[in-house]
Amino acid sequence: MLKPLIDLPIMAKVAQEMIHAALDAFVPLTRTQRKAVAARDDEIDNLYQQVFRELLTYMLEDPRNISRATYLLWVAHNLERIGDRVTNVCERVVFMATGKLEELQP
Repeated sequence: MLKPLIDLPIMAKVAQEMIHAALDAFVPLTRTQRKAVAARDDEIDNLYQQVFRELLTYMLEDPRNISRATYLLWVAHNLERIGDRVTNVCERVVFMATGKLEELQP
């Protein structure tokens, strides 16, 4: 193991919670609740940046770590993208409810 997996499981949990909340958005939720789901994307983005910096440090310290760090970076990247996609789902739900396109996470 290159490093203890601390942030990736947190990212996965946040992404999973966001997906569940976005799917729940198809039932009547307030605008505030939909925005709260989308706002969690910042949490995942911050975790991704932290993982990125840590993995970059491992790669710079020892080039033999590049391959393993790259795989972990792809995991983190895809979890970050889930947060973006969930935000898109919430924006589509707002559109379905109001007929207006609204960016929830500018």
